[in-house]
Amino acid sequence: MKGWREMANYKEITTLPEWETVLQSSKEKPVLLFKHSTTCPISAAAYREFTSFETEVEAYLVKVIENRPVSNEIERVLGVQHQSPQAFVLVNEEVKWHASHRNITKKNLTEALEK
Repeated sequence: MKGWREMANYKEITTLPEWETVLQSSKEKPVLLFKHSTTCPISAAAYREFTSFETEVEAYLVKVIENRPVSNEIERVLGVQHQSPQAFVLVNEEVKWHASHRNITKKNLTEALEK
């Protein structure tokens, strides 16, 4: 799909159609989603945790400042107030787990995906 950026162990979502594809894919398998502010030091720390986390689960990143419409649509669809950084595990288009700020750690991501 044009626009996808594959990096390390995740793909970056930059458009609303990409977000819709990711949401639909959660019907088939769990999805890990990370919302990241590129200007926030706390988000930078969470980003390091997210990008160093290894998983077989499809992982996606949204840069909230650069892709505000996507970030806003995620908030609207999932019904979880926006924060950044913010991480979600999605199953069947629903939030099964989410965390923000310093609660985004490799340990917490591992535990969330084991549930």
